[in-house]
Order: sequence, then C-alpha cells, then structure tokens
Amino acid sequence: MADPKEIKRVLLGPLFDNNPIALQVLGVCSALAVTTKLETALVMAIAVTLVTAFSSFFISLIRHFIPNSVRIIVQMAIIASLVIVVDQLLRAYAFEISKQLSVFVGLIITNCIVMGRAEAYAMKSPPIESFMDGIGNGLGYGVILVLVGFLRELIGSGKLFGIPVLETVQNGGWYQPNGLFLLAPSAFFIIGLLIWVLRTLKPAQIEKE
Repeated sequence: MADPKEIKRVLLGPLFDNNPIALQVLGVCSALAVTTKLETALVMAIAVTLVTAFSSFFISLIRHFIPNSVRIIVQMAIIASLVIVVDQLLRAYAFEISKQLSVFVGLIITNCIVMGRAEAYAMKSPPIESFMDGIGNGLGYGVILVLVGFLRELIGSGKLFGIPVLETVQNGGWYQPNGLFLLAPSAFFIIGLLIWVLRTLKPAQIEKE
C-alpha cells in the first residue's frame, strides 16, 4: 500500500519547498532555451513531467533486479526509450511545436532532474511513490518554465500562445515590446528573480555560509 503522507510530500514538496530549478538549480539549460514562448514552455514541461514520472515508475519496478555496476546504463536506456516515444508523439501530433523545441526534447535524456530522481528516489522507493515523485518534480520544473515563458512572451512580444494580448505600437497600440526578453539572458534574470521571491517568502531555503 502506498503511504498517503509520503505521496503528498513527494507530490507537493517540489512545487515550492524543494523546487528542482529554484532551490536545486537543475534543468536550467532547457529553461533558457525553450521559454521564449509560453506554448513551447508548456509542452516541454508536460514532456519532462511524463518522462520523469514513467521512468521513475519503471526503474522502481525493476530496481531489485538491476546490478549496481550497470544501474546508470539501465536508467538511461529506460529514460531514452521514453524520450523517443514522446518525441515521436510530438512529431506526429504537434509537428510545428516539435520543430520549435528542436533538439531539446532529445536532451531530456540528460536532464539532471530526470536522472536525479531515478537515482536518488526511484532506486530506493516503491513504484507508486516513485511515479508521484516524478510527477511532483516534473510539475515543480514546469511551474518555473511556464512562469518564465509567460513573462518572456508577454513582455517580449505582447502575446500569449501567439495571440496578441497587449496592443503594440506597430499595430497602433500603446505597448512597445521589449526584445531583450526574447533573448536567452533574460531567462537568467527572471529565474533569479523567482528564486529571490521564493527565498524571501521561505527564509529556510536561504543557503547558510
């Protein structure tokens, strides 16, 4: 039987208390690359959540049969298989988004969050808890990605999901888009701002010297 308290902890903890990006500073590369649009940020968040959850589940199922000497190879093989499935589904049903995400879907294989949860949690925990841990960490990653994508697209182009929200000067409106927010460095500033806000609200997350 799955422990309800443990499931609640692993599902909700990564959202704010132990966020993979804001606290552990993992998965930052993709957060810079795929957040110029809210749509790509959301799709990437869903892809990482699914891969993390199902890879943790399958790794946990066979954890007692994996020789310690080859455990990393087995983990990567399972993760890579799931990433290929996700990539093919995107190519089949969302080809334009797949083109925009480019190689970054494939790079989920080496995402520190996915590998980290497989090694640190799934190898030591039952399947259901491992699955929920993967969901929780994927959602924690996704929350930051979506927030960054929301701010970058809105401020950078005045749009959300490609739909004009703020009437730009070019179209006779009042808003002057800030092109800086469409460049990768802006994601660093936004993530830094989110980390500052989170650690201000939760002083326990501030690193001690």
